Amino acid sequence: MLLIALKMLVGDKAKYIGILMGLCFATFIITQQAAILIGIMKRTYGFVTDVAQPDIWVMSPATQYIDDIQGVTENCIYNVRSIEGIEWAVPISKNLVQARLVSGYHQSCILIGIDNSTLIGQPPLMLEGKIEDLRMPDAIIVNEIGAETRLAYPIEPSTSTVPLRVGDVIELNDHRAYVAGICKTTRTFQSQPVVYTTYERADTFLYSPRYPVSFIVAKAKEGFEPSELCKVIRERTELAAFLAPEVKWQTVVYYLRHTGIAVNFGTAIVLGFIIGVAIAGQTLYNFTIGNLPYFGTLKAMGADNSILMKMILLQAFFVSAVGWGIGMLATTLIGFLSANTDLAFNMPLYLYLLSFASITLISLIVSFVCIRTVNKLDPAIVFKS
Repeated sequence: MLLIALKMLVGDKAKYIGILMGLCFATFIITQQAAILIGIMKRTYGFVTDVAQPDIWVMSPATQYIDDIQGVTENCIYNVRSIEGIEWAVPISKNLVQARLVSGYHQSCILIGIDNSTLIGQPPLMLEGKIEDLRMPDAIIVNEIGAETRLAYPIEPSTSTVPLRVGDVIELNDHRAYVAGICKTTRTFQSQPVVYTTYERADTFLYSPRYPVSFIVAKAKEGFEPSELCKVIRERTELAAFLAPEVKWQTVVYYLRHTGIAVNFGTAIVLGFIIGVAIAGQTLYNFTIGNLPYFGTLKAMGADNSILMKMILLQAFFVSAVGWGIGMLATTLIGFLSANTDLAFNMPLYLYLLSFASITLISLIVSFVCIRTVNKLDPAIVFKS
């Protein structure tokens, strides 16, 4: 009987293709919009992802998210270091700075100052030069995307540009800065160039700010639980202390609450779900109505409602699986083509599972309506007609 159900489904090619197209389109809209939303959210805390060495992030209690730089005094570093269980604690500064390029143009950049001696907070991957080159006079390291795009300078009279390379000199807040290396970093939410230098030199570029320490990053000694140390730091220093995943989540929640990102992408995802129900549901319902004589015949031959229900559910699950597979293939292709572009796109495993659950839910909703119609069917009416 189940084989007959599949033959009925595939046999009506027009309706079968219509159902597939509806589910495929719904899968594409839901997954693609969700993948872009996840990609954007991951970019908001890209700085935390790049600084992988510490267990604990310490900051001002007024800091709401990773880009909300409030700053603390340098005395706070020694307070954190004095707590039992802390292996090391170093400062990191993160601020905006104006870069004056060779062409004379100005560009806002994210300036990150890392610890002078340990270089903790360094970029995750060096493409040109060495991280130790930061100890050279006026040295900075620029991320690859920034060097090739916003910090590139034009070649006159043509419209082409030359990427910033090792050995070039730019100005940061009217101070000379020598490009000593090119690194690869996680793309930022603001898409601004990222510039690394030492913590002390960052103060020079920023005209010695009142609260120079943006964050204090620390490592727990072996045998000490980082989450417990966070509690101790909060109690003894009156500073905010979090684990890296907590900082990431805090940042995501802030952007979801205080921007229109969640509403915009959420609306698109809901519309994709509605489209799936409308198109695939209507087509599958019409398919069931068109096959009522066959269901009636099966009822007259002794098939009970439970068997017919299994047939309809099998048809719905089969077509949803095929439609989901085609839609995911198209979405994955878009993700592959958008790699290394400005499009934020990320497809973790749980997104595959959630998208499949969404399409399955669409099929269940439609199947419920179809099952009710078949259950009410009287075989005698079919034969009378």
